[in-house]
Amino acid sequence: MRIKYFPDTDTALMEFSELRVAETKEINENIYIDLDASGNLVAMTIEHARQQASLPSLSYEQIDEQTPDKPLQRAIGS
Repeated sequence: MRIKYFPDTDTALMEFSELRVAETKEINENIYIDLDASGNLVAMTIEHARQQASLPSLSYEQIDEQTPDKPLQRAIGS
């Protein structure tokens, strides 16, 4: 996954895969999703990103699977 921010247009692009985009759907006037031929999410574009998302505080959190004898582990990166 890659996240790109273009300050000149205040646009954020979140790329989830490198598959070919077959269709773009408008979620609202500022958010678009790109889908592959099977309907899987390829990317999401956010226009006016600073108004739509909290860009200065971007973080990543991975939640590991919980097993009955092991407590939930969390890995956090920013």
